[in-house]
Amino acid sequence: MSSPHSHDGHQNHQAHAPGHRNDEAQGGVVAAAGSSHSEHSGHGGHDHGAMVADYRRRFWLVLVLTPPVLLLSPMIQHLLGIAETLAFPGDRYVLFVLSTIAYVYGGWPFLTGFTSELRKRQPGMMTLIALAISAAYFFSAAVTFGFPGEELYWELVTLIAIMLLGHWIEMRSVMGASRALEELVRLLPDSASLIKADGSFEEVPISTLQPGDKVIVRPGAKVPVDGVIIEGSSGFNEAMLTGESRPVTKGVGAAAIGGAINGAAAVTIKVTATGNATYLSQVIELVKKAQATRSRTQDVANRAAAWLTYIALVAGFGTLFVWWLLLDAPLEFAIERMVTVMVVACPHALGLAVPLVVAVSTSLSAGNGLLIRDRAAFERARNLNAVVFDKTGTLTEGRFGISDIVLLADGNENDELSFAAAAESQSEHPIAHGIVAEAKERSLIIPKATDVSNITGEGIVAKVDGQDVRIVSPGHLARQGNAIAHDSLKRLEGQGKTVVVLVREGEPRALFALADIVRPESKEAIAELKSFGINSIMLTGDAEGVAKAVSEELGITEYFAEVLPDQKSQKIEELQARGLSVAMVGDGVNDAPALVVADLGIAIGAGTDVAVESADVVLVRSDPRDVGAILGLSRATYRKMVQNLIWATGYNTIAIPMAAGITFGTGFIMTPAIAAVFMSASTVIVAINAQLLRSYRRHK
Repeated sequence: MSSPHSHDGHQNHQAHAPGHRNDEAQGGVVAAAGSSHSEHSGHGGHDHGAMVADYRRRFWLVLVLTPPVLLLSPMIQHLLGIAETLAFPGDRYVLFVLSTIAYVYGGWPFLTGFTSELRKRQPGMMTLIALAISAAYFFSAAVTFGFPGEELYWELVTLIAIMLLGHWIEMRSVMGASRALEELVRLLPDSASLIKADGSFEEVPISTLQPGDKVIVRPGAKVPVDGVIIEGSSGFNEAMLTGESRPVTKGVGAAAIGGAINGAAAVTIKVTATGNATYLSQVIELVKKAQATRSRTQDVANRAAAWLTYIALVAGFGTLFVWWLLLDAPLEFAIERMVTVMVVACPHALGLAVPLVVAVSTSLSAGNGLLIRDRAAFERARNLNAVVFDKTGTLTEGRFGISDIVLLADGNENDELSFAAAAESQSEHPIAHGIVAEAKERSLIIPKATDVSNITGEGIVAKVDGQDVRIVSPGHLARQGNAIAHDSLKRLEGQGKTVVVLVREGEPRALFALADIVRPESKEAIAELKSFGINSIMLTGDAEGVAKAVSEELGITEYFAEVLPDQKSQKIEELQARGLSVAMVGDGVNDAPALVVADLGIAIGAGTDVAVESADVVLVRSDPRDVGAILGLSRATYRKMVQNLIWATGYNTIAIPMAAGITFGTGFIMTPAIAAVFMSASTVIVAINAQLLRSYRRHK
């Protein structure tokens, strides 16, 4: 006979294992990973680290007991030809005692899980494992004390050993699902250097900091809490917080996020948020809530796991009666078949199939600044076929800047821009800001301007390097009889852009077209969505010309122009009426109604304000490419779920008939120990496949 081993306890154990529903931040992801199991089994309590250690201790003890149990078992003695060498009076009672220790100590997690499931009237994996090992143990004990038959002690002990090992390995794999969130939790240091009223420093626990406190963050140190920089400038590594791979340079007035790593210079920050109000705490809370959200896929898996439990119970007892009563097999053989069926049929892999993928994808997205608020909506994102972008602040930067420079005479773009920036450098007009910003972005030297004066409603005049420099409207020149005949002027004005002319020494030298600057990442974002088969649509309150120009620049084929804020949700409903599944991407403020109506609401550029109630997904960065990232991750997540479900159900479809003895006539018979190995392997495969989601890379 062989040994019944059930890896299913694995799952149940996890479910009922203490700490599976740990509310602490560090246990959040793993808690979610085990949520489906917890419903079937359950007792709460320890964290996963303690569970791993507990399984390890129990496994090693049972492993130590296994060799003497094997050597004292009559079947093994006969196989090895050492029956007469090792037999001694009372050896069967020694075998009974050793096996009892293995059953009680090694099987304890499964037995307690069984009682928990019984109280809840929800039989699950622990029920199957407990019945399997208990049937083997009590039948063997009865044989020891006079019942006719053969003992199954060595099968029992090896089964328990393999199950404990499987649980140990699986729990280590499951813990991997929580690493990203645990790393987020560990980002915050334990203490901070508080600047006291007298200017001295005091190292204090971050829990004692209050808004308004001043803290110095030294080079290489972590920012202890959210704050505003009031002195100094430095680069900050925010990769683990927002997914921004490059250090972000920040100076006075900029926000510093708790958990970011300071670069080469010390800065002083004024605390603005502590405790649950910090960005990191909000992210952790969002992750935990997202994981707590039940998905339809997970519901299907849970129902399937529950049905499989009942099927395993029926198949197990049915196998016992068929072999024993109908086929007249020895009772010990029939019990072994029953134990094997219950072990191999444990729906552990099926129960883990979805929750582990959920845990990995949620923590993976959080570490990249893609925050999922509604799990179900995120999973529906795989079916989207249209994404509506609000233009201003989403596809564009929301600032007035130079979009085109057209030379009207021989010369150099940068030279003409330098003259224009010099003339505008003392003005507060938005056009002036845009021109000066472009010159600074190009690192140009801006000459000093003198005799600066305004031409009321028409432009500005100044002396730059001894030259008369004017920046005026094309209409001003036309009224003076010096109209610009360049073809580009009509085209630029037709796009709704503001055009000004640089005139030097009476000669028109260049046209500067200004508009809301399109983000350089937007074109790539639209192309990426197109590669997914998703149609991008732009929504804007701007005039038709502006909307058309931006759409053409980005490769967007459909747009809605001159849409008032209160009409945006109507446009989403119009698209849905066409049968489209629509995502809305906006800033979460005036786009709130549209975000709610859409099948998936995405708030972009939320920064540290992650509590955007109207959105299903919050993108921390103002990078439209993150829309493609979240949709790609949704599809990859769903693929992993399907892969795991196919594997888990397919495995049981093949394994249960083999365990029941359908291959008996071929000379192969699955033993409980082999069943335990198969079941453990199936569960570990599901866990590893879920972890492989971490290798997901955005489609380019």
